[in-house]
Amino acid sequence: MLEIDEHPLLDCHAFISTFPQPLGEIGSQPELVELMSLEFQAPVESNDDVRKAVRDLLRLGGFKPTGRSKPASEYLIKAAANETLGSINLAVDVCNVVSLHSGLPISVVDLDRVVAPLRVCVAPAGTNYVFNQSGQTIDVSGLLCLFDKDGPCANGVKDSQRSKTSDKTVRTLTIIWGTNKLPGRTATTADWYHTMLENHNVTIETIS
Repeated sequence: MLEIDEHPLLDCHAFISTFPQPLGEIGSQPELVELMSLEFQAPVESNDDVRKAVRDLLRLGGFKPTGRSKPASEYLIKAAANETLGSINLAVDVCNVVSLHSGLPISVVDLDRVVAPLRVCVAPAGTNYVFNQSGQTIDVSGLLCLFDKDGPCANGVKDSQRSKTSDKTVRTLTIIWGTNKLPGRTATTADWYHTMLENHNVTIETIS
């Protein structure tokens, strides 16, 4: 159900999660929220080499992953350092914990809010979309993105507002935006991610 264009650096992992109840009926346990701390000793940890490799991945098509367009994983590190990283819902919280510590940007979209066919490819020039409730847009020209029938909806910087999870979400599509410049990191990150979700009675289906 997901087509991935050939890319010299991309080492992504994609999977579908099915939650036992709508996200609005599932709360994140305090133990999970506590993992949103830079002091937590995770199975995989970020460093300067990881940040450089991720930026190299995202800039290969011409995108500039700096400033307000820096990788989502870097935003999480800053938020955790400022103690402003809080709980949203179970799907996003687990994503944020894993992305924070692995250093890999991760997209989570509501699978029932996107329309097949789904494809991962570099966005052409002039591509943009709304990424928050305020209606702000991001220019994703040259950036690896997830596309559905209606256009781009997620990437390693900011996911689109139209595809984000809500209290009604029961199925999500997750993409770990890994790079082959970090051998084994995507697989290790995915294994930890799956385990955390399965510990919350979430069913996992790997698709790439």
